Amino acid sequence: MLLLGCAFAGPQARAGVTITVTGVDDPLRSNVLAYLSFARYQRTKNLTADTVDRLESRIGREVRSALRPFGYFQPTVHSSVTPSGAGNWQVKIAIDPGQPVILQSISVKVEGPGARSRRFQRITSSLPLHTGSPLNEAAYDGVKSDLLRTAATYGYVDAKLTRHELLVNPVAHTASIALELQTGVRYRFGDTTIKQQAVSDKLVRRYLRYRKGDPFNLTQVLRTQFALDDSEYFSNLEVLAGTPDRAGHTVPVSIHADPNRPNVYSIAAGYATDTGARGILSWQDRRVNSYGHKMSVDLEAAQVTKYSLQSRYIIPIGDPAVENLTLSGIVEQQQLADVNSRTMSLGPSVTRVTGRWQTVWFVNGVHATGTVQGTPECPTGNAATPYAQCRDPTTNALIPSITAGTATNDLLVPGVDIASVPKGYLGEPMFEHGFFAEIRGSQGAFGSKANFVQLHIQLERVIDLAPKWHVLLRDELGATAASHFDQMPPAMRFFAGGEGSVRGFAYNDLSPTQDFCENVISKTVTRRECVLNQKAGGKDLFTGSVEFDRDLPRNFGLAVFFDYGNAFNHFGSQEQTIVTSQGLIEQHKEPLIQYGAGVGFRVRLPVLTLGIDIGQPLSQSGSPRLYINFSPKL
Repeated sequence: MLLLGCAFAGPQARAGVTITVTGVDDPLRSNVLAYLSFARYQRTKNLTADTVDRLESRIGREVRSALRPFGYFQPTVHSSVTPSGAGNWQVKIAIDPGQPVILQSISVKVEGPGARSRRFQRITSSLPLHTGSPLNEAAYDGVKSDLLRTAATYGYVDAKLTRHELLVNPVAHTASIALELQTGVRYRFGDTTIKQQAVSDKLVRRYLRYRKGDPFNLTQVLRTQFALDDSEYFSNLEVLAGTPDRAGHTVPVSIHADPNRPNVYSIAAGYATDTGARGILSWQDRRVNSYGHKMSVDLEAAQVTKYSLQSRYIIPIGDPAVENLTLSGIVEQQQLADVNSRTMSLGPSVTRVTGRWQTVWFVNGVHATGTVQGTPECPTGNAATPYAQCRDPTTNALIPSITAGTATNDLLVPGVDIASVPKGYLGEPMFEHGFFAEIRGSQGAFGSKANFVQLHIQLERVIDLAPKWHVLLRDELGATAASHFDQMPPAMRFFAGGEGSVRGFAYNDLSPTQDFCENVISKTVTRRECVLNQKAGGKDLFTGSVEFDRDLPRNFGLAVFFDYGNAFNHFGSQEQTIVTSQGLIEQHKEPLIQYGAGVGFRVRLPVLTLGIDIGQPLSQSGSPRLYINFSPKL
């Protein structure tokens, strides 16, 4: 009733009836308006005189009823109802609430076997009622409800209020409260009955969040429902606590479900500045067999990231809600700055969850290669102009463009991912982690040409500064130790720039450069052709963001942000050796950390957020860039 009243906070001017309430402030005024019968007729024109008289006669009684929950039992109410022309009416109500009823004594006790439960102690130690304060019946009712709800939730099936008294002396303006809960014995989980034919009952029992004989906890029954529902094996799922066995002090649980349709097909399209337009085709077999195995295939094509074909076969292990053995295969082509990278990988992974940490152990067999395209430069042997554009040895014509290959790698890459998960995590999709780290590497015995170890860390946190103000903090760190970094696959290097990295710069545009050369044999002549100064990824990475968000009405929002970072091969000033179009060598110095800032607009849809950002580079000259993305984040 308090919330409903907010819609009528006066004076209210609408066609039909205008209501003005004076003498009291919110929340009292809002509750008065919620109680008034006149408020329900505000949109009605041409009220009859009989209806107006009837509504006016209720004003005093309704106002007193509205103030009583706040401890005002003897208010003085003056009201007038006058016509205001064209079938409209003016209602004026002046209220003197009088002296409030003051709480003189408060006694809230919990007796019985559950008296020492921290859940009940939390209620009794932080009461919203205090002696010397005005009576608030809503707070009194709230304490009663909390006690009974806690008892029902945590298995005190026989609990009852043996005393629940609210005694008011309107003449003395005092009140006293006495509540006493007798908990009775705490019941335990009894037998669980399962009726379903989708997967084996043995697998279903591994989803249970409780064991027979554990103290009953309705929260764990609900968590079992969530875990089974997230498994996608079932439809029409019900997990219900049954009739308590009062002799044995147990509560049975029943699970009933119908099989979900196994095959799901989906098609989706979207757009983001970093990927361009993209489309996704997906197929999933959610129930390959009675053991709960799953299989999925996803095909994605995009303007920038080219294509990706990924397949997974998932076998539940341990706690099947959060743990599994997965065999994954990926074939993808993506544009990484100047490198057109192609990667194929296949391998198993094992996902485990301990407390609030998820670990994924994996080993992938990887075939990686790539190409760069550009104007070929040939060595001249001249120290002043060491390179010149290559010419065809037969016609002596300038060669406009060539495609040079990066190092081809066939290697095994073992590693581990470590991520934070929320308390009570049940395997639901995680779109962001407060902490994520990956360690991977390879060496010559595994086929690697680079002998590398790599660490990648991502940190993210949203801080609520005020009800409508938020700050998003993000940092990303990457480090690589490699014996021959120039032989590492581009897909395993670090890039920066773009949405989710350093806004103000193009996608993957922040990167060290590398020269790619090939020996070309033409008849009896062997020459070396090079594509120079190609952005091909760095050994190390550091990026971060500070973003302030302000919520607006109608699910809109505004943002201002400052992004920073770079991908690099060494710390300190970044010196790049550039070969000009005249074949001259120049040394360019750039700061280690690049940075940009900008503003954004947010549209918060039911399951995701549309972000439109404009970022301006500040560490170097450049034009503003527009970023459009869909994200489940803030």
